[in-house]
Amino acid sequence: MGHFGDRAAVLLGAVREQRPLVHHLANFVTMQAVAGATRALGALPVMAMAGDDAEEVAAAADALVLNLGTPTPERLEVMFAAGRVATARGIPIVLDPVGAGATRYRTAAAGRLLDELRVTVVRANPGEAAALLGRSGFVRGVESVDATESGVESAGPAGAGDAAAMAAALARGRGCIAAVSGACDHVADADRILVVENGHPWLAAVPGAGCMVNGVIGAFCAAAHSMADGAGPLPAAAAALACFGVAAEIAAGHARGPGTLAPALLDALYNLTPEQLRQAARIREG
Repeated sequence: MGHFGDRAAVLLGAVREQRPLVHHLANFVTMQAVAGATRALGALPVMAMAGDDAEEVAAAADALVLNLGTPTPERLEVMFAAGRVATARGIPIVLDPVGAGATRYRTAAAGRLLDELRVTVVRANPGEAAALLGRSGFVRGVESVDATESGVESAGPAGAGDAAAMAAALARGRGCIAAVSGACDHVADADRILVVENGHPWLAAVPGAGCMVNGVIGAFCAAAHSMADGAGPLPAAAAALACFGVAAEIAAGHARGPGTLAPALLDALYNLTPEQLRQAARIREG
């Protein structure tokens, strides 16, 4: 795990030094939490929602994060407008296909975004990943209940077998980095899978925790994109998930449950040092 922890520490230091501008087309329900987490980490959040404004911000941003949590036709058009600018510039694009598989509308919207934009990282639960692959998943509301298919191992809801298999299949099928949540997070490209073991069970009961993670991934990928060592978005996405997970572990020590975890998580992200992340990150080859 050592070199992955080293990489995570370097990237956290780069985020703090560079202060990348992360453009969020966010879920209305969780927008404030996303802005808070991105800012606490050391990056700069901006939520430009109008078409012309979003295009102009995307032309200056270091990363773009797209979230399908509260989709409307108008918001989707803004996502495509900003996404086309980000694609042309080659900056990282992070997509959270919230609720793909729950409705035809969300599934089709996520598919179009993947077809038409150069998405760098897709962060999904196993049910959403299954839906993006045209497989039989089950998503209730925006939560993954099961994601099974003949030939795909299932270890129960959001189990390790689901997450690993879906991450690998989605990465190969869509030509992106796929980060699929489960008991551990599995992050894959076409050739490798990294497993991130950091986190805390209370995160599952914090509305917006996944959306906050997206902002951290955007910031880490922006920092990696600016660096000349060629490490790429796979270790950056894994490092971001480890960073958020370590912060959650620290925050849980000061909280009494999900309600007090959320503000403690912002404090933990703000105070987390590269050396703490280096020591606490649990990232391994899958």
